[in-house]
Order: sequence, then C-alpha cells, then structure tokens
Amino acid sequence: MKSVLQLRLLFALIFMLGISDSFAQVEERPRPAAWNDLVEGGRFMDLFQPIPPVGKRSSEVWGAAGVIPRYPDNGLEDADWSYWGGNIIQGEDGKYHMYVCRWSETAEKGHMEWPKSRLVHAVSDQLIGPFTVMDEVGAGHNPEIFQIHDGRYIIYVIGGRYLSESLDGPWEYAQFEFDARDRPIIEGLSNLSFAQREDGSIIMVCRGGGIWISKDGLSTYQQVSDKSVYPPVEGRYEDPVIWKDEHQYHLIVNDWLGRIAYYLRSPDGFDWTVDAGEAYQPGITGYTDGLQEDWFKYERIKIFQDESGRAIQANFAVIDTLKHEDKPNDGHSSKNIGIPLAVGRKIRILNKKVSESTQELAVVIEAEEGFDPHSDLDLSSVRFGNPQAVNFGGGSELISTKQRGEDLVLIFDSAGLDFSEDSFVAKLLGKTHEGALVFGYSPLPWRRSTSAYLSSRKPQLEEGGWSVKLENFGLASSDKSLITIERLVEETDSWEEVGRMLCPVLKPYEEIRLTVKAQETAALSSDDVLKVIIDDKETVFGPIVHE
Repeated sequence: MKSVLQLRLLFALIFMLGISDSFAQVEERPRPAAWNDLVEGGRFMDLFQPIPPVGKRSSEVWGAAGVIPRYPDNGLEDADWSYWGGNIIQGEDGKYHMYVCRWSETAEKGHMEWPKSRLVHAVSDQLIGPFTVMDEVGAGHNPEIFQIHDGRYIIYVIGGRYLSESLDGPWEYAQFEFDARDRPIIEGLSNLSFAQREDGSIIMVCRGGGIWISKDGLSTYQQVSDKSVYPPVEGRYEDPVIWKDEHQYHLIVNDWLGRIAYYLRSPDGFDWTVDAGEAYQPGITGYTDGLQEDWFKYERIKIFQDESGRAIQANFAVIDTLKHEDKPNDGHSSKNIGIPLAVGRKIRILNKKVSESTQELAVVIEAEEGFDPHSDLDLSSVRFGNPQAVNFGGGSELISTKQRGEDLVLIFDSAGLDFSEDSFVAKLLGKTHEGALVFGYSPLPWRRSTSAYLSSRKPQLEEGGWSVKLENFGLASSDKSLITIERLVEETDSWEEVGRMLCPVLKPYEEIRLTVKAQETAALSSDDVLKVIIDDKETVFGPIVHE
C-alpha cells in the first residue's frame, strides 16, 4: 500500500513539474504607465499593417481555434513539416528567396526536435508568399541570410555558417571565428543577427546584446561592447534582429518569457536609444477583410528592406500553442508568416545648421509612387522634432508649407524641436486625410554622418609600467583622447588611478599600443580588477595579464 501511495505521489510530482515547465513559458510583464501617453505611430508596433488576403482562406489546416480559419499561403507552411525562423532576400531573378529551418511533424519530440533542424531554401514570386521549398542546404537552426560586400551570400546558423556565390548554392559549411577581446561573452554566441555598414564591414549582435565587428563578414568577429545594449529592464531576451537604413541602425529584441519585444535605434550601432512602447506582441496579425489570426507566440522577427533601405515587411516564426505542448501529429505546429509594415517617407532637413537664433526649420517630404504629399497629407496632424518627444505627441508645430515641384516643404517652428546633444535624427509623424499613418526620419545635417569608436583591450602590466592596446572600430577618424587606467582597491571598494596617457588620432580600424609608467607598480597584483576610461567611457576588466 505504501509503495502504491509513493508511486502516486511520484506521478503527481512529475505532472506538476510538467505543468510548471509549461507555465514557465509565459510571464506577464507590466508596462510603464508612461506608455499610455504614446500617440499612434509612437511605437514600432503601430507600423504593422492589415494584410491583403493571400490565396484562399481555409479551415482545413492544423492549429488551435484562434488560428482557424486562416490564409495558409501567407509565408510558408504545410502539414508535414514544422517551420521556424528564416528571413527573405531578393535575388537577381526578381524572386524572393527564404532560408528557413524545419523538422518533421512526425518527429518524436515535437517542437523539441528543433536541435535536429534542417535548413531549406524556399522561393516565391511575391514577398508575402506563398513560398515553395526548392532544396535543402544542410543542418542548422535559427538561420539568417545576408550578402557581403563582394557579392557572396552567408547563411548563419547556430554554431556555424554556409557560404555561396549563388542563392541556389552550392553551399560550403564552416565556422565563424570570434575574438572576445578580453571581455566576457554576453550569454553565448547564438541567435546572431547581422547588418552591413557603409564601408562594407559587418556589425553583429549576439543573443545577449553584445556588439561585434567583422571587416568583411568572413574575417574574425571582434567583440566591441562590454555590456548588453538591451533595455535595462527585466526580460528573458533573445532573437535580436539588426538592420541599417540610410540614416540609422535599428534593433528589435524579444523577451520570450514576457511575450513582448523592444525597439532600439542607434547612430553608429554601438550606442543605442530605447524607444518607448512595444515593438511587437501577440495579436498583430490581421487582414484587410477583417480576419484575425491569434498566434500564441511570435519569435525570430526578420526585416525585409526596399531598395532605399526602408523596412517594408516583418517575418516571424509563429506557433499556435506552448512549445512544449506541440507534440508529433497533434494538430499543433509552427510556420513562417509575413506582415507588411507602414513605409517611412523620405524626408530631410534643408537647414544646414541650427542655432539659438534659428526660428524656423524647413523639411522636405518627397513624393513617390502611391504618395502625394500635396493632396494626401493631413497638415493639421503633422509634428516634427526629437523622436522621444514626437512619440508622445510633442515636437514642433507646422507653420506653413511651400511647393517644391512634386515634393512639399514643411516649415516648422524651431521652438518645439527639442533636440539634445545626443540627438542623431529627427522624426516626422502625422496622418493622411484617410487616417493612414505617415512617418519618416531625417538625419541632422549639423551632425557627422559617421563617427569614431575607440575600444581598448585589457591593460598589461610590463616591467616598470602599463601598456594598453586601443583600436578604432568606428567609420571616422578619432579625436585625440585621454586614456586613464584605474585599479579597484578592495579594502576601500574604491578606484585608484594608476596611469594616464594621450591617444593620438586613429583612422578607422587603426590600432596602437600605448605605454605609461605605473604610479604604484609594486602594490599591484595579478588579481586586480582594472578600469580603462576613454574620455568618459568606462570598461572594466578582470585579472591583469602579466607579460
């Protein structure tokens, strides 16, 4: 009798552990109260647009009740395979090529079969789909394809990458090389995302929010950041995606446990600003005919950009239930879907500089196919200025307009622009007469379009002094910079200066090793924690390396 009771208790414990594991896949995150004051267009999530019907609506599909009926031709799905991740690139043939991973719907572990994913190549005549699988590339999970400066293509997968001169292959598998540069790797090197910089080099963000640079996408990736660039709030972050347009870098990262994503922007890919509001969350899939698809989770967001670099579509891996509840042949599965985005308008500031005496700011908004600023724009709705103010309904008010051919010049009162020393773009926000969202970003003409970014290695204690290696990972030459080395005094929990030096001008990718006589060399220990301060930017390193 006792053994039966023990067995029942054991089964109950196993059951409760299973329930706990399932519940642990979701945790509601409270939103900041200030987000309630965001205006339409103030958060990235406002950019998701209703989807025109794709093919035929069907109820003869797998899925929970919330995703039936649906349009299975959106993206990529079928009854035999579970699909995950993937992004789209347009080929010279004009077709859209998606590289996505999958596993069999009959797999014994269901969704948890993902470590054995196979990477496949699918093609469509339309960006939204339907996509048809053409061939298999090889093993791999969470893929992302990107093109490097010499025209070749790289498909990243966890643990490696594929390389080819053609989107149709053949593909050569190898592994990237990484140099952490004396820094701890932030949450490992998985779920990587890549963007090309102006000079053809590649910037990469890893799962934990660390920033890495490769000169050409194939050469060694070097870690530049020493801490995560993600929002400093609680979250189980993964699935970053980074992209660059003509004016700035963009990054979205997903809190998979809280089912909420955040949107960040940067002038250089190193220093990031977090915009208020959700980047995405469940409930964003709706069609122009009124149909809603209520997918349980949205992950692995990827962005497709037009020829001007503007984001025009987001693609997601979606699943209709908890991942652990997706079993083999159970009517649950996952797929890739696309959602069109509101396209940012082409705008630019005409003033070459702004000072305290500037009273007006002129901004031109360009006409393009499907948009006539003269007849479409509701002038009473337009605001312009610092994005952090405009997103909450602030910014400058419109004073007047001028015609400039097919384009329209908007004249704003400079009093409400609210630019700061850290501002790197301005934002325009408004609506058309039909209520459609109108937005755009303009660079600030008085701000340099590229900048330097000095980064140090860990200082080394040499005979009679210190040496430290500095490198410029920015795209402009640096100014002369003051370099200060400090050590942590554990007894007083305070920092003590041990040396200063002046770094000369460094060109992009140029490096230098500087040496300074230590003030108290005899008191130093190999267990010391060091801090390198470049002007006002601090990096903390662990134990000293003796040469």
